[in-house]
Amino acid sequence: MKKSMGAKTVLCPTPVLIVGTYDKAGKPNVMTCAWGGICCSKPPCVAVSLRKATYSYDNIVDRQAFTVSIPSEKYAKQADHFGIVSGRDEDKFAATGLTPVRSDLVDAPYVGEFPLILECKLLHTIELGLHTQFIGEIMDVKADEAVLDQDGSPDIEKVRPMIYATGNRTYHGIGSMQGKAFEIGREL
Repeated sequence: MKKSMGAKTVLCPTPVLIVGTYDKAGKPNVMTCAWGGICCSKPPCVAVSLRKATYSYDNIVDRQAFTVSIPSEKYAKQADHFGIVSGRDEDKFAATGLTPVRSDLVDAPYVGEFPLILECKLLHTIELGLHTQFIGEIMDVKADEAVLDQDGSPDIEKVRPMIYATGNRTYHGIGSMQGKAFEIGREL
């Protein structure tokens, strides 16, 4: 029997996304975001939902751009740090020793050490309540060659992204492959 938990922000799992922006002075900033994901295939788009109180909120509005960097498991501490301090108070790149890299295509930085990057121009802004959803058109995806499979696509077992469990507020790695999508279901 299922137990009713009421209306909560529980989706298991949620991604760990690092949103990169520049502030008005051009200082690179990043923040950790779990409210997000791919939201359209054509044009390719990703959505991130941020509170207005975040430093990144105004940066996205001002610059009309952001990046999404996907951290691998070995950067769990840095990714968490990005979410617990504000860019108003601290240079998060200096504090973590990670490298801001200027996007070639959009007015936003990404984390050089992270294996997978989405460069996005702001397409839509949707007020939802406590959060505002920013929908970015993905202008380019960059991946370290070491995380690509033989077909040139990111291999999740090489990227080793983190996921976030909202209920108990913990980070986790990914498990092993269970089968090929759009294939294993044909066995039924």
